[in-house]
Amino acid sequence: MKIGYPATLTYYSHFPLWKSFFMSLGHEVITSPKTSKNILESGVKDTVTDACIPIKILHGHVSSLKEKVDVIFIPRMVSIVKNETFCPKFLGLPEMVKYSIDDLPEIMSPQIELKRGFWQIYKVLKSVGLQLGATKNQVFKAIIVAMKNHLKYQKLLLAGVFPREAIDIIDGIKTPKFSEPIKSINLAVLGYPYQVYDSYITVNLLENLEKMGVNIWTCEMVSDKTQKKYKNLLPKKLFWYYSNLVMRCTYYYLTEKKVDGIIHITAFGCGPDAMLDKLMELESKSHKVPFINITIDEHTGEAGILTRLEAFIDILKIRRGYS
Repeated sequence: MKIGYPATLTYYSHFPLWKSFFMSLGHEVITSPKTSKNILESGVKDTVTDACIPIKILHGHVSSLKEKVDVIFIPRMVSIVKNETFCPKFLGLPEMVKYSIDDLPEIMSPQIELKRGFWQIYKVLKSVGLQLGATKNQVFKAIIVAMKNHLKYQKLLLAGVFPREAIDIIDGIKTPKFSEPIKSINLAVLGYPYQVYDSYITVNLLENLEKMGVNIWTCEMVSDKTQKKYKNLLPKKLFWYYSNLVMRCTYYYLTEKKVDGIIHITAFGCGPDAMLDKLMELESKSHKVPFINITIDEHTGEAGILTRLEAFIDILKIRRGYS
């Protein structure tokens, strides 16, 4: 069976796990290409006008897969941490896609609700494997392979490897290359992974920062164990999983004085982001760390973003005493 996996949203967090699992059961996994103008335009056409750009992007990725696969994998992300949930659009993604795009193949949408921690994914994997016709023994072996690759992926992310490169390393396409950060500006680029690492919708933000000689730090470079140390700094815990993750990482980078500045990448029209952005701005101000918000949508242009980045980096260099 050919299983399609849209290369967005959960792709950046869990793709190696699911790919390893499906392939271990004898299925072929096909991913959509990187986000492009055609994918974005297709997504905009198929979604409601008030959807945020990540949801529009997902629809475009699904459309690019529908004629190539037997089934499309869109998990219903409910919760992977107790008392934290994903935004309503994540919860309703399978139906949103099903009733927005014509002539779709079957949609596989297991419900991911792990109130006791991520290791409960075992139950979900077992259920999916049995639905695909595998034996319990085959499922057990596939789960072991999947979890090993997931842990390997997490270690690569913690080491500073960006998701797509980490996936290529796990697949044997690339070899890992680690280097110590150079003595330069250290910048935390924070936000939801499906926004931070999508070069098309961020108009090559990470690539441009690297060209400027900036050391980039992201949420994926902060371990769960480290994040837990900062979970009680907020007077009240946020409701959304990704918002809490970004806020904890913000506290970490500010408290440990690891960065010269913070960039928050946010999607236009995202409700949770509107609150999160203000909290990040206030905390950055209280720690006297420069903060900038980069809001993205389908109309974002590279020239405008690049101008803001250059000005922001110049300010950070002046503060550090660089010429």
